[in-house]
Amino acid sequence: MEETLQQKKPPYLMIAILFIGAFVSFLNNSLLNVALPSMMVDLGIKDYSTIQWLATGYMLVSGVLIPASAFLLTRFSNRSLFITSMIIFTLGTALAAFSPNFSLLLTGRMIQAAGSSVMGPLLMNVMLVSFPREKRGAAMGVFGLVMITAPAIGPTLSGYIVEHYDWRLLFEMILPLAIITLLLAFFKFQNVMEQNKEAKLDYFSVVLSSIGFGGLLYGFSSASSDGWTDPIVLTTLIAGVIALVVFVVRQLKMEKPLLDLRVYKYPMFALGSVIMIVNAVAMFSGMILTPAYVQNVRGISPLDSGLMMLPGAIIMGLMSPITGKLFDKFGPRVLAVLGLSVTAVSTYMLANVQLDTSYGHIIFIYSLRMFGMSMVMMPIMTNGLNQLPTVLNPHGTAVNNTVQQVSGSIGTAILVTIMNSVTTSEAENLMSGVDPTTLTASSQALLMQKSLLAGIQYSFYVALGINIVALVLSIFVKRVDTSKEAVQKLNNEAKPQMEPKTI
Repeated sequence: MEETLQQKKPPYLMIAILFIGAFVSFLNNSLLNVALPSMMVDLGIKDYSTIQWLATGYMLVSGVLIPASAFLLTRFSNRSLFITSMIIFTLGTALAAFSPNFSLLLTGRMIQAAGSSVMGPLLMNVMLVSFPREKRGAAMGVFGLVMITAPAIGPTLSGYIVEHYDWRLLFEMILPLAIITLLLAFFKFQNVMEQNKEAKLDYFSVVLSSIGFGGLLYGFSSASSDGWTDPIVLTTLIAGVIALVVFVVRQLKMEKPLLDLRVYKYPMFALGSVIMIVNAVAMFSGMILTPAYVQNVRGISPLDSGLMMLPGAIIMGLMSPITGKLFDKFGPRVLAVLGLSVTAVSTYMLANVQLDTSYGHIIFIYSLRMFGMSMVMMPIMTNGLNQLPTVLNPHGTAVNNTVQQVSGSIGTAILVTIMNSVTTSEAENLMSGVDPTTLTASSQALLMQKSLLAGIQYSFYVALGINIVALVLSIFVKRVDTSKEAVQKLNNEAKPQMEPKTI
């Protein structure tokens, strides 16, 4: 089946439609982050933890539904799945844009997330079956441009709109794009993937994955603000871990699991997955720690903070297709080692920022870090997917998307907790032997700046250690054989996970 599909010219128009759908869905991941304070005032919400649910809820719904994407991609045609997802996403966007109160706005965001959760895995799988394995690097590099650039420009775009327009424009500008994409899909979309109409959904696995991944995502996301001893945080984390353990055991025992974890039997996929997990921790935490330094230590506005991160996002997006072509030519190891080395150097530089570090120097360091990371994610992911038999592609992409989201959330929570702990400890040290009544307002502000700077610096050193772990692991990456003979042998040896049906 793979050879038949890849002998044909790739369906570029369909892929372009998918790209637009994936772009708007990825953009929504970070679009509201900067706008939340303004929305809080406009909607009359008094508690920031309440308005934060517009971002947290979106992430939770996506995290819960992504593990089921492997079943959806196997059971339904890519045309019907994409059209259904876009209808759901469009309805959610419309509800959010015209919602008169917070409850309907949150409902709209949840519906948006339900529609967008399958976009990434669907696009990735279409790319995998549309291009031969030896040319996947360039194709996946273009996919990386969308996956990386869309969420990266979200804060900048959000900051500009909130400063000059009403926050509802954030949804109103997405709505026509979603409608156009939906109309194009009706007339131009085609089926290019295998489907098994007899595939059955294991509902108990869905419940376990929802509790497991949802509990972990919520627990770690809330821990940084509510504290690790908060009863709700502890309860959700414990429930998440227990459910996840049962989920893993069940998947390994099932003949046709919801999420086939036997993808980890393939060494390059397993090694690549571990490197991506470690790298996601460093990357997502950096996206939190850098704005914390810029806004809270340096006093730079949220809009200027977002603009500061924009060059790095652009560099990362532009480098992704280039990195893909380099991957096809040189393989993953040299790119990963070079990229992680650059990332390590830039992370060390971020760990040494001071109270008077110039704005331009911060932009340079952050952009350099994004440049390094652009050479890691897509090559490592593509190399791992290249080792999987075709039948496991949906499960491989579902696993990759799930572990990245969960690890990013966990890593961010841990590093933010470390930052808060060191900040508190440093403040106590600076205050020792000092009479608080003798401090002026400016002195107190300077003391807090120094304390927070110490916490951020320490957290970046921890991120550097995590980065070095990924660098060491990348040395053991080997290029997967993508010759026709090797692919044919791989598919023949693989135990069938479904009975393919004719498209």
